[in-house]
Amino acid sequence: MLAEDMPKTSVDSIRIKNINNLPFNPEGTHVLYWMVSARRLTCNFALQHAAETARHLDVGLVVYEPLRSDYPYASARLHRFILQGMADNFVRARSLPLTYYPWVETVRGGGAGLLEKLAEKACLVVTDEFPAFFLPQLLKTAGENLATRLQSVDGNGLLPLQLIDREYPSAYAFRRFLQRALPAFIDDLPQEDPPARMPLPEVVLDDDLLRKWPAADLTVLQRPEGLQALPVDHRIEPVDQVGGSTAAALRLGEFLEADLDGYAVRRNIPDLDCTSRLSAYLHFGHLSAAQVFSALAEREGWTAQCLGAQPSGKRNGWWGMSAAAEAFLDELVTWRELGYGFCARRSDYAEYSGLPEWARVTLERHARDERPQRYDYEDFRQARTHDPLWNAAQRQLLREGRIHGYLRMLWGKKILEWSASPQQAMEMMVDLNDRYALDGRDPNAYNGIGWCLGRFDRPWGPERPIFGKVRYMSSQNTARKVAVKKYLEHYSDEDGC
Repeated sequence: MLAEDMPKTSVDSIRIKNINNLPFNPEGTHVLYWMVSARRLTCNFALQHAAETARHLDVGLVVYEPLRSDYPYASARLHRFILQGMADNFVRARSLPLTYYPWVETVRGGGAGLLEKLAEKACLVVTDEFPAFFLPQLLKTAGENLATRLQSVDGNGLLPLQLIDREYPSAYAFRRFLQRALPAFIDDLPQEDPPARMPLPEVVLDDDLLRKWPAADLTVLQRPEGLQALPVDHRIEPVDQVGGSTAAALRLGEFLEADLDGYAVRRNIPDLDCTSRLSAYLHFGHLSAAQVFSALAEREGWTAQCLGAQPSGKRNGWWGMSAAAEAFLDELVTWRELGYGFCARRSDYAEYSGLPEWARVTLERHARDERPQRYDYEDFRQARTHDPLWNAAQRQLLREGRIHGYLRMLWGKKILEWSASPQQAMEMMVDLNDRYALDGRDPNAYNGIGWCLGRFDRPWGPERPIFGKVRYMSSQNTARKVAVKKYLEHYSDEDGC
């Protein structure tokens, strides 16, 4: 069966990409959805595309959600958060006409050949597009190894990644483009329960496959003893924040109810901690940007007719929502999708070479400037600097897997100021954030790190030692601008790191 012979689905074709050029398998018994980054069974374009294709072909649907142990920075912290999401999917799948197959690697390399085996009888393999971390290379390799067609589906944001036509130097420039392009897609949202009402044939996985690769016992693996048995870094312990679609939906409701009002100002005050705390759920795909947008629009009584007619590039006024909602949308849509577009076009998004030329020039001009203090990786990791506010931010990262959004900017700026070189500073920021943050390893995280070194920003004056024309921040000014007393008390070193 050729590509042009395949039935069309309700997912816009601009979101669908062929990873390989192999034909579909007309003799297959099922469509295989390989769930790698959109780890949810609702509001999911990839699942929607897979389910509708299965319905058109009158075959079953298998959802394969794996968890490897050899991904970079694999730890008990990240693993438990993902496992909690898999447990949610296991429960939800019981009421859906699909076969959900969760698999967790208990021995490194134990999953070799599993995807190929699952795909042997598949008409089509569908997966998630994600433009960062190890996933682009993973999909490329899989496309080369499979014997049937592999398609990825982009459900990363409101705007399809394929529409982002170039690198944008600033949020303002991208916002103008977004305001022109987004209205055509503003109502193009994923279905809430794509397979729920589809009478799909049942698929029973082969006994031989299940003997070699038994489905994960998610209840056992979430327990301390089950998690401890997995071959990941157990020095980085789990945090209190619970993963999964259920917890994500609860947090979204709490945020809209309790923290959205006054968000434009309150989000920057560490003592209030009124940030959304949704970024980890967005990163692991337990929640989609479309779900967040839909819930916010419903709260605001908003329709597409409220959108501004002209793309001004301004942060306020275009959406036609409250000031608090528009401030949040600028983060959820403008800044987040700016980062996703950048990562989709640049492979050096996490490297020094990915900074704008003006920033590299000014930083290198000041690379030999005397540092007021200099710390190495272990000093930073263990929060052993002279600065109580910086140490508090780092302790929050160690304990909770996150840093308050406003202080994360200060955190990065000070690493630049106290490191031997800007290149070393960026490497340490990426490592610490990817290793400890629940929302690390994500385009939006690389946004924030790059911004600390000038990406998506402009030259600032006066030119300063070390920073050159890169925007400067200090703990003293931060403490004068926003309330940090309670934050400092809460993240003191009394309990250790």
